[in-house]
Amino acid sequence: MRYLFEEYVFDTDRRELHRGADLVSVAPQVFDILDYLIRNRERVVTKDDLMNAIWKGRIVSEAALTTRLNAARTAIGDRGEAQRLIKTLPRKGFRFVGAVREAQKPDPLEAIHGQQDARIVALPLPDKPSIAVLPFANLSSDPEQDYFADGVVEDITMALSLFRWLFVVARNSSFAYKGRPVDVKQVGRELGVRYALEGSVRRAGNRVRIAAQLIDAETGAHLWADHFEGPIEDMFDLQDHLTSCVVGAIAPKLQHEEIKRARRKPTENLDAYDYYLRGLAKARWSKQANNEALHLFCKAIELDPRLACAYGMAAWCHVRRKALGETNDQQSAEAIRLARKAVDLGADDPFALSMGAYALAFLAREFDDAADFVDRALAVNPNLARAWMLSAWLRIWRGEPDLALEHAAHAMRLSPLDPSMYYTTRGAMAYAHFLAGRYDAALSCAEKATRDNPAFLLSICIHAASNVRAGRMEPARKAISQALENNPDLSASSLRDLTPFRRPEDFAMFAKALRDAGLPD
Repeated sequence: MRYLFEEYVFDTDRRELHRGADLVSVAPQVFDILDYLIRNRERVVTKDDLMNAIWKGRIVSEAALTTRLNAARTAIGDRGEAQRLIKTLPRKGFRFVGAVREAQKPDPLEAIHGQQDARIVALPLPDKPSIAVLPFANLSSDPEQDYFADGVVEDITMALSLFRWLFVVARNSSFAYKGRPVDVKQVGRELGVRYALEGSVRRAGNRVRIAAQLIDAETGAHLWADHFEGPIEDMFDLQDHLTSCVVGAIAPKLQHEEIKRARRKPTENLDAYDYYLRGLAKARWSKQANNEALHLFCKAIELDPRLACAYGMAAWCHVRRKALGETNDQQSAEAIRLARKAVDLGADDPFALSMGAYALAFLAREFDDAADFVDRALAVNPNLARAWMLSAWLRIWRGEPDLALEHAAHAMRLSPLDPSMYYTTRGAMAYAHFLAGRYDAALSCAEKATRDNPAFLLSICIHAASNVRAGRMEPARKAISQALENNPDLSASSLRDLTPFRRPEDFAMFAKALRDAGLPD
């Protein structure tokens, strides 16, 4: 839900407060106070109401409540003297008195299929140049070459995202527009970007031709267009030239050395690179597709034993195997080996670092090393949405719910139309709220995650656990029944492998809630 008042937009789903185009920094408890006051604006809220809602019965001083209320007023430009929005009623409580308009948040999945109406509210532009690389058309005679055109877009997106002063939308959100007519102005509004890059790829024999045009998404004006052609062996150089031209068009005074630093050739072996791209195109959550992708990544590694990104994706395929319940100790050991190779070889490759890091946390329980590797990935590329999403899950397992929420929200802003990012990140938010004792917020996120992917086991489980902790036993039991239908062997003990909480008390609370909902020991 989005609440609009004065020049503010209060987004409960993203847990974001915007003033115009600016994101206002709000501490989690301060956000919760605003949320509670706005939701209950038709009545006076007592101090006890706030204490119970925010601190869940924990004993805190009135000074702590006063401090949070003052911070809430500051966040929305209110003051204790004026009380324009939050009014204090002596000896009674508090009430949000500002005029509020409610707006349902656009559903990313509906937006993907073009089912949204004109009520879509534009995402605010970031405070730095922002761009989305749209799917390139495959002009080759063979439609099976789609994977190659998609791989070119992946590389260009990654190259652009390495510029720290750019805001680059994740490839999976840009690909929401694949195969349908594109209105660049609408793309700019839905993704919250100033620029869009369109193009095409033609691969014929030993030659490749890449054409592209940079468009101002606000005005629709074409800022730059060119094409690059050469032998397939020069493909990475062609992509580098394209990237340099795009960056130069956005920021003409950018130093040439910074452009050079952002260039990265993943491999000299184009056959290895081809297998890697085919693996990316195959990689899905189904068992068959995941196994096919793993085979292709392993072929890429055979051809180039130093291809860090292939090791990272191979390790990620093993993570999927574990989540799908089809791995053994020998395969887990191989996955950990692949993950270690990914982070060792990929010291400057944020994709390899983040994928390998999560595998080390999930499979080897090496939480501290994993956090270091993910932090390094985000330092190299602060635009990598998947790294922010994986970091959110890692912070959950480490017992850092507020940091997990921050990273999950950033992932969703970088990739607002990615359906898989949407349910996995919503799931992460649900777990973070659950650990922080905010069960209503956890339930809200869990409901969205399960609606978008009813088969995602982690979302089903946190949906059940949150219902239990919120005192709603019937929907909790229904969720567990659904989980057992899909996974008849599921139990609280078997779930330990899929939820690697570092702190025993976190898993104990989670498992108890699931047992109360009917999950066997």
